[in-house]
Amino acid sequence: MRKIKQWTAMGLATVMAMSLSACGSGKTAETTTAAPAETTKAAAAAETTSAGAATSTEPVELKFSWWGGDTRHAATEEAIKAFQAKYPNITVTPEYGAWNGWEEKQSLNILGGNAADVMQINWNWIESYSQGGKSFANLEDYSDVLDLKQFTPESLDLCKVDNKLMAVPISLTGRLFYWNKTAFDEVGVALPTDLDSLYKAGEAFKAKDPDMYPLALGEYDRMILMVYYLESKYGKNWVEDGTVNYTEEEVKDGMDFITGLEDKHVIPTLATISGDMADSLDKNAKWIDGKYAGIFEWDSSASKFKKALEGSVNKPGQEFVVGEFIKMGNNNGGFTKISMAFAIGANSKHPKEAAMLINFLLNDPEGVKIGSTERGIPCSAAGLKILQDNKLGDPLTIEANTKVMNYSKFTLDAKFEHNDLKANPDGVYYKVFGKLSSKELDSAAAAKELIKGVTDTLEN
Repeated sequence: MRKIKQWTAMGLATVMAMSLSACGSGKTAETTTAAPAETTKAAAAAETTSAGAATSTEPVELKFSWWGGDTRHAATEEAIKAFQAKYPNITVTPEYGAWNGWEEKQSLNILGGNAADVMQINWNWIESYSQGGKSFANLEDYSDVLDLKQFTPESLDLCKVDNKLMAVPISLTGRLFYWNKTAFDEVGVALPTDLDSLYKAGEAFKAKDPDMYPLALGEYDRMILMVYYLESKYGKNWVEDGTVNYTEEEVKDGMDFITGLEDKHVIPTLATISGDMADSLDKNAKWIDGKYAGIFEWDSSASKFKKALEGSVNKPGQEFVVGEFIKMGNNNGGFTKISMAFAIGANSKHPKEAAMLINFLLNDPEGVKIGSTERGIPCSAAGLKILQDNKLGDPLTIEANTKVMNYSKFTLDAKFEHNDLKANPDGVYYKVFGKLSSKELDSAAAAKELIKGVTDTLEN
């Protein structure tokens, strides 16, 4: 499976009237945007495909699994009800939860032949768990009910194994900074835009309250931010041609950067975060009540942090804003990736009806309107047009996605998110950054251990 290409080369997202972005196709905005009549016709065709798909009235039961926050859960359950109303013979049983531990559970189901009929999957699952194209159904076999013409060939190619389409991309995403502006205003310091202002924020927060920090990062967040720093400074992809593209000395520099964030009171230690006794940062009382004032998060996941902040009982009225990318060198650090995709388990007894559900969620006007931007900005041309025409979508997600697509230019290797690397608590990232934070490893040893762990994964 090829690694994700630079989305500028694929034609970044098309910025339309609402600044919505879709998966690119190697053309300019003018050429990737269908003429209004053509796009409307495409959306209508997608609806017709879905509406005419129920070729049987026999009772069908489907299982649908996904992870996410409360707003995604609510929207998806509403979409399921609408789908069932449209196809009364199909019953959909939902299975959902938070991200923590989700991949481990679902990987066992996939590899054991017990996967849900329809699965929301991470892009890297295609390589990690497809077993050479055997674990997921080939979606091209169901193109009569799933309109694949709404997706660019390039985006579909990224979801293929052995020339079989293992999934369809839902959205494209990248990481950027979000801030609790209320907390920064209380401290009396500007939102960071470069390293100097980030370090000054750390000093100001410490002076205001030693329990307050301008930014909070878990282990995996630290890995992604370190790569962002290295890309910004050295201008290279993290992995190139299946090999770590940085020397031990360069990675040591990245480790020193992360340690420096702790030393300068920009981020709390991992022991501090662990002591907060929260399953995830959006559920952490220190985030909710403004003690932690910033995150580095996917544009498709930020809404749950915003909702948590706005739901604070102890400190109502806090303002959550999209930040600027922090300049850390002469290059624009950061990468974009397929945020998530929909796949059908190879074990499904009703793959055609499962494909109908996917089409409803991604291409059908009713399903698209309900889902809105809960899973990010649609890759489906029909889905994008539906949101645009109806002026739907979370403004925060749209703003963030547009910023990401315009800024981040580096590529993501397919194994960056491999479970051997990012699993909590046994993945390489968690072990290395945990030891670095606890001072069990110095920066040189941490760099060496990280490179070895990543290299072992790349070679397997």
